[in-house]
Amino acid sequence: MIEVPHLKTSLTGPLQKLEKDLLNHQVGIETWLRQQWRLTPPPFYSSVDLRNAGYKLAPVDTNLFPAGFNNLNPEFIPLAIQAVQNAAERLCPEAVKFLIIPESHTRNIFYLESLATLQEIITKAGFSVRIGSLSRELEKSTKIDLPSGRQVVLERAIRRDNKIGVEDYFPCCVILNNDLSTGVPPIFENLNQRVIPPAELGWSKRLKSAHFQHFANVTSEFSREFNLDSWLISPLFRYCGEINFMTREGEDCLVRNATTLFNAVKAKYQEFNIQDDPFLVVKADSGTYGMAVMMIKDPEELTQLNRKQRTKMAAVKGGQSVSRVIIQEGIYTYETVGEHDAVAEPVVYMIGNHVIGGFYRVHAGRGIDENLNAPGMNFEPLAFAEPCINPCGGDDEPANRFYSYGVIARLAALAAAREMKEINHEP
Repeated sequence: MIEVPHLKTSLTGPLQKLEKDLLNHQVGIETWLRQQWRLTPPPFYSSVDLRNAGYKLAPVDTNLFPAGFNNLNPEFIPLAIQAVQNAAERLCPEAVKFLIIPESHTRNIFYLESLATLQEIITKAGFSVRIGSLSRELEKSTKIDLPSGRQVVLERAIRRDNKIGVEDYFPCCVILNNDLSTGVPPIFENLNQRVIPPAELGWSKRLKSAHFQHFANVTSEFSREFNLDSWLISPLFRYCGEINFMTREGEDCLVRNATTLFNAVKAKYQEFNIQDDPFLVVKADSGTYGMAVMMIKDPEELTQLNRKQRTKMAAVKGGQSVSRVIIQEGIYTYETVGEHDAVAEPVVYMIGNHVIGGFYRVHAGRGIDENLNAPGMNFEPLAFAEPCINPCGGDDEPANRFYSYGVIARLAALAAAREMKEINHEP
């Protein structure tokens, strides 16, 4: 078994108090989650970026079109296979084959490795799988050899009779692994196929502020049930709906909301006697890849941004301009990996409501209050002694210290499920 990376916080820090509370309520938590899944079934898959400050463990992002499957611990692939079987039976019980619609990263070897892993998991779950690309550069079927020794075959996605497929392959269910940041292409209009997750949840329409409002509601209900302070597992946030970083339009809204949020975070630090300095994260209200993200220690910094900082915040993936931002409570990460104690944060992966593992995003060049999703990061497989949803081993074994990760990640998946329900799609 891969050795679990040494994490100072999980071994010695005050997070033990929160862990203990969650472990003590394990039966109730699992019962509560089962009830919630019956009311609002989970999305097909998701990944959740967590930050562990010791006194607080909370998500900072939830991705409904996850990449990075190649960074999972190989020993937990059987768990992923079983989870796919369960999710497929629930979402598309008649399916015998799937079509994956990937990102158009035909030259991104890391993404293609993730795509190959996802295809392998679904194939081993007992389904036929092909990959239909939306890339305009792809004129014919292309085989790409990967460093892992595997191979992916990319085919041009086409539409026929209100179905998306490739050549003579038009399955009843399409798995979307493209976040559609630049918009929903016409090829998805009025399909007679199940698309999971729905195209309407792509980043051209989805808002992080909407997700975290659902998450705040979920954690409020959860915390009342188990007598916790919801702030310990949920980031405070506010948002601004009209902002232009280049013209400085909307700057007053940005500073005003940042000041209100900063004071709220400062009050919680004082309530819990936390000695760290509060900080905030300003980021685009939609989008991924760590683009258009900045950390501030004082709201007044937002009035003093230089041209380089404004340019960085003005656009996200695909060159899409930023007009909305979410201002989020910054959460320190006191987790470290390796002999040089590189700063790390866990990313937890789920298929349906099953935690299938994850990895640590590690960045030796970043600090405990900085964005780790940046060039120079690397990944360490998240190797659990037991699966995330299992609270403990035998009588003589220590409690599973990673159970808390699985709980918080599933709460984020539940928030995503409520997002899906809100747009009138059954997940």
